[in-house]
Amino acid sequence: MKIAFDAKRIVRNRTGLGSYGRTLVNEIARLDTDDELLLFAPDEGLDDLRLQVEQPSHVRFVYPNSPSVLKGVRKAVWRSRGIVKDLLREGVTVYHGLSGELPHGLKAAGIHGVVTIHDLIFLRHPEYYHRWDVEIYKRKFYQTLKEAERIIAISECTKRDILYFGDFPEKNIDLIYQSCGARFSLGVSEEKMQDVHAEYELPVRFVLSVGTVEERKNVLLAVRALRDLPDDIHIVIVGRQTEYVEKILSYVNTNGLQARVHLLQGVPNDDLPALYQMAEAFVYPSRYEGFGIPIIEAVQSGLPVVACSGSCLEEAGGPHCLYVAPDDAEGMATAIGKVLKGAPGREERIAHSREYVRRFESSDVASQVLKVYKSMCVE
Repeated sequence: MKIAFDAKRIVRNRTGLGSYGRTLVNEIARLDTDDELLLFAPDEGLDDLRLQVEQPSHVRFVYPNSPSVLKGVRKAVWRSRGIVKDLLREGVTVYHGLSGELPHGLKAAGIHGVVTIHDLIFLRHPEYYHRWDVEIYKRKFYQTLKEAERIIAISECTKRDILYFGDFPEKNIDLIYQSCGARFSLGVSEEKMQDVHAEYELPVRFVLSVGTVEERKNVLLAVRALRDLPDDIHIVIVGRQTEYVEKILSYVNTNGLQARVHLLQGVPNDDLPALYQMAEAFVYPSRYEGFGIPIIEAVQSGLPVVACSGSCLEEAGGPHCLYVAPDDAEGMATAIGKVLKGAPGREERIAHSREYVRRFESSDVASQVLKVYKSMCVE
């Protein structure tokens, strides 16, 4: 087969969708297969991200056939329509939309289409998006359903949402969890710990939260819980900040919590394992997610986890993490208190959770995805 991928985010996004694409392509490339892998991108993107993709002889990048496409909004038009001509020119058998989109005319061109859908939060919780963005995302989603032969859902939660919001046969939806490496399981040197501790002026005892600081992620719930926790417990919040941070700062200032709330952004990926391993617990109070990779990273780092119920977080963390309602600050405080150092059952909770998340490390995602490709070609 000639397998093509939508590689825009592979060469542009450092985390999230970009990481998913790079990891998947590299894993498929390592399989014992004669298939050719073509990565279609509107431009070369960022050198350091592009170079993270291993390029043996059967893997290569493909760019628009017409140089004029490389200007402005034409890149988006190429991804949504013009790319089909280039796919045909290359003799592509299967096209995989890695980030919830497939181009117009794919099915009519006789090219098998599969798409990975990570979440449908814009439909489940449109209040967290600009209304025009919701309309654009909705239009792309329903158009993609027309072009797709199969859908890969990254969680049961996402699969349920696809079935709820879309008219698509359940038998053509494959649940395949995304790969999660084991680098957070590796111990960090004492020297690195000390450097990171000094660099960010960290407190001695803290719970950690990692993720974009935005309304949907709901980290203010964990900040509110501090009032009912011991005075020496701080919270360190790591992530890109949005306007939502003003709500947090307002609450912090009103309640005299300035010394106990630490907001960090622009933290390099190399520093994250140390931050995880110095924390006492991890909190992820998001109202809705497609999956929840930070929970798995926390468990791998030896942390107990407190998260919120209502989406897929129980699916990511398993039964030995603790879950509270997304508006229950008292419940959040109680749950955090149950997982701090010295709390009864803490170590057992960590061990059981660690065993649970091994399923995401050992699952052979590449083989599962390749099986999906082959199933379309024999139908």
